[in-house]
Amino acid sequence: MQRPVSTVSETTKQETEIQTRWEWVEASVWTERMLAALENGVEGGKWFSLMDKVYASTTLQSAWKQVAQRKGSAGIDKMSIERFAAHEANYLKELGEELRSGSYQPRPVKRIHIPKSGGGQRPLGIPTVKDRVVQAAVKKVIEPIFEREFAEHSYGFRPGKGCRDALREVDARLKEGNTWVVDADLKSYFDTIPKGTLMEQVKSRISDGCVLKLIEAYLDQSIVEEMKEWKPTAGTPQGAVLSPLLANLYLHPLDMEMAELGYKMVRYADDFVILCQSEMAAQEALSHVKKWVEANGLILHPDKTHVGNCLLPGQGFDFLGYRFEGGRREVRRKSLKALKDKIRRSTGRSRGVSMRRIIDDINPMLRGWFNYFKHAHAAIFATLDGFIRRRLRSILCKQNKMSYFYHRSKAIHQRWPNSYFAELGLFTLKEARSAACRPR
Repeated sequence: MQRPVSTVSETTKQETEIQTRWEWVEASVWTERMLAALENGVEGGKWFSLMDKVYASTTLQSAWKQVAQRKGSAGIDKMSIERFAAHEANYLKELGEELRSGSYQPRPVKRIHIPKSGGGQRPLGIPTVKDRVVQAAVKKVIEPIFEREFAEHSYGFRPGKGCRDALREVDARLKEGNTWVVDADLKSYFDTIPKGTLMEQVKSRISDGCVLKLIEAYLDQSIVEEMKEWKPTAGTPQGAVLSPLLANLYLHPLDMEMAELGYKMVRYADDFVILCQSEMAAQEALSHVKKWVEANGLILHPDKTHVGNCLLPGQGFDFLGYRFEGGRREVRRKSLKALKDKIRRSTGRSRGVSMRRIIDDINPMLRGWFNYFKHAHAAIFATLDGFIRRRLRSILCKQNKMSYFYHRSKAIHQRWPNSYFAELGLFTLKEARSAACRPR
């Protein structure tokens, strides 16, 4: 079972924050142990004596294990995961000594741009492997402090919680009749968080000067893109290990305010919806959100924030890859396009490999997609199966020197029927959906 990392993007939400269930259990055990270890250093709701927990060899080793599992690219120093692993003991020892002596300094973050599902480019920061290890160590120490206070309706990047949990909560609220929905979108959230206010929230619970200095150093890291280098004046670096925790921390007061007012809010990082019984209640909720956002230096996206009755056509909302509209749960258009684009890249007509090899390549993608979207309306699965088989028949036509459009003809369907692909092991979405709906 996986949780979809992000930043605000679908890629972030469904690919970056990938953790298996056993990792969640490990995180839970770590949290209990860390809180027990920290109890001696808490006074008046603030936590002292944290830095020695950060540079402890067990913490750094666990942090490195996490970074290694996530893999990722080399940062500005060009050190890869493989190179760090080859000298793991030496590098971890060096990091521990630098943290203990206070000589450790984060390196600048390398910026790249990745495609957005709706078009355009999204900036992504790549810290060095060493910085990722230290950030992971800091996160392991401070996350339990904040995690114990975070709201139940916050699901993004939290141990033991994920997209599926948030979607189940949305379904439950809709079934209760809360069909008037505030669909809110924070514009460039990770890039616009005011650093000063964020650090005040951190300081409300942490009083270890060394840890605070380290967190501030990460927020002030320079950005390097091609030949340019600069320091951002706001925000947390997208791609940094600490960013999701800090982003959740900044929105925690909003979580508390909406809960105190009695609103049914479901939040995944900066993506949240508020489900209400009436249009009036939804408009009042949106008014409260606008006031809080403006007072805290953020911006609601004017074109992506709206109120609607999701039972009515054209008034639905998108949330974590799904579209809720007309009483149905569909796959969001962007999510559907993203899958089709991946299939197209894997089923080019000129692929010079066997059909079994192509099917073996796309099956893991189809299984993963189905496991996440299996609760969508059933009609989409047969439609996608047809699209996939047309792509595969087109390859067979090319390999057999037939016309480009011949793959749609009755003769080709008879030559390579659906059963042909089934015999080669093609994962069929419609059959998987039928199997999932059968009583056990």
